[in-house]
Amino acid sequence: MSLSDSSTNPNPVQITEDEAALYDRQIRLWGLDAQQKMRNATILIIRLNGTATETVKNIVLAGVGRILILDEKNVSQEDLGAGFFFRDEDVGKHRAEAAKPRIQSLNPLVQVDAITSSSPADLEGLKGILSSESVDLVCATDFPRDYLIQVNDICRQSGKSFYAGGTYGLLGYIFCDLLIHHYISPDRNSGSKEGPPKNIKVSAAYPPLSEALHYKWAELSKRQTKELNPAAIFTILAVWEFESRKGILPTNPEDLTELEALTQALIATTGVNPQVLSKPPSDLLRTVPTSVSHEFSPICAIIGGILAQDILKALAAREPPIANMFAFDGNTGRGTVCRMNMGPV
Repeated sequence: MSLSDSSTNPNPVQITEDEAALYDRQIRLWGLDAQQKMRNATILIIRLNGTATETVKNIVLAGVGRILILDEKNVSQEDLGAGFFFRDEDVGKHRAEAAKPRIQSLNPLVQVDAITSSSPADLEGLKGILSSESVDLVCATDFPRDYLIQVNDICRQSGKSFYAGGTYGLLGYIFCDLLIHHYISPDRNSGSKEGPPKNIKVSAAYPPLSEALHYKWAELSKRQTKELNPAAIFTILAVWEFESRKGILPTNPEDLTELEALTQALIATTGVNPQVLSKPPSDLLRTVPTSVSHEFSPICAIIGGILAQDILKALAAREPPIANMFAFDGNTGRGTVCRMNMGPV
């Protein structure tokens, strides 16, 4: 089911004249119908780290109807770096509660709620939130791979769209599962000198994260493989695998050997073109132990900004969203999108 066809709001709110004036630029860009869809959407944000902070800022300013924040942690000194919703006096307070008034101040027309009665680890509680709060889309940031798979599966069972995003030092990623997603896109075959291309309805079938991870690279040419920057993608996948096996991030120099072995195994099993990537990217992997557990504001801003933009695309159904894995390497400033196991509708 399409995100745009599955609104859980039985009584949609109509945009007022004041809202139309406030969102005039967006309405002229995407149309009133798209803004109306965003106005009636409820988004659940799970964990308010640096990436989510940037994401929340952008979707609130864009005029999404309601934001729910689920976070079990208290504000720490480390949060004050990339978490610009927090202040010194917030240290020790519940993160969602501390951030709520500052998020609300960005756009009083958006309803912001902090969920303190549950935690991300309570998966049964999460199922209840998805149904009782009429959530349309879930965005989980900076979690281990195995947790993201669990949340993605719960979202699929509930017919909800799912986004995951986060950073590992200078590396960042976004993954999305929009189920069967319908959107409007220009028909490039219809353009002429007489006028612009016509718009057509396009459908895309997204797989869950558990299936996307089994993507085989063997069918890609050397050029196609190189364009996807597999070094960054496989480093992120190796960090995920290390964390899954050890329960911790690879923060010690001695972890590098195992991280390289995991990367080599992933390269071998997925059939990457050996002319592009035949062995672990040592230069990139060497930066992981010293940076993987740190949040860098510029990287969070990039990943969070792109994540917010894509969520808005999915809600508005006016442009193609990410299909379906985005990886960013802050060492080179390069980001690429990899279409992992997406099939026909």
